[in-house]
Amino acid sequence: MKILTTAKKVVDVELTIHVENGAIVEDGLQYVINAWDENAVEATVQLKENNGAETTLVSIGIGDNTDMIRKCYAMGIDNSIHIDDPALAKADSFVYAKVLQKVYEAGDYDLVITGKQAQDTDSGQTGIILAEILEIACVSNVIAIEVIDDGNIKVSRLGDMGTEIVEVALPAVITVSDSINEPRLPAMRGIMMAKKKKIQVMDLGALGTSYEEVGGGSLKSEVIEFMESKKRQGGQKFEGDAAEITATVVALLANEAKVF
Repeated sequence: MKILTTAKKVVDVELTIHVENGAIVEDGLQYVINAWDENAVEATVQLKENNGAETTLVSIGIGDNTDMIRKCYAMGIDNSIHIDDPALAKADSFVYAKVLQKVYEAGDYDLVITGKQAQDTDSGQTGIILAEILEIACVSNVIAIEVIDDGNIKVSRLGDMGTEIVEVALPAVITVSDSINEPRLPAMRGIMMAKKKKIQVMDLGALGTSYEEVGGGSLKSEVIEFMESKKRQGGQKFEGDAAEITATVVALLANEAKVF
């Protein structure tokens, strides 16, 4: 089985992010692997360990993704591809899916595993769009994967009415929930070996395509502006007689909060 998994470099949301003039202030930002993609990498490595799968990581993003990719190597990924092209600076989910289509078709993969969503955009569309373009099966929000045989897998997914169990014929795309596993901490041996592994870096031309061909000329969605969330106002503290406090609170709820 050949598995392609994805990893996106995103802003570390644990940090304080500042916005000026509708854009994120880049100074002082730190980047990490998207949390859901880290779950996807862990799921991929587990399939490799338990079923002898060949694993390839693809990362689409501008700039240096080396540290992130080497972390995935240290976790157990075999091969990697970094699609680094300035034209992709404003790529949306559809463009990412079209780029992944080119990678998929060049590698003849049996299974694609992606994170359910990215923690910067929270779009949750790329994997599903990819499956639609490739005209293969897709299961989203997956929390467990079991290999039945070379051509079939069984997955559990979180559905609206509870856990759903689905048998899927390969090739297929699955997007995983962060409930599927707890990503491992790479061992020192893995970290040292990861430093020696090669990273295949390609632009769109080397991939055999162009920004226009992957839909960049007519984006389906575009980020117009970033805005900081409104800060919550401090609450009021009341002391004194319970009956008086109750009357005061009810009056505030009715006249100011307009609850009643």
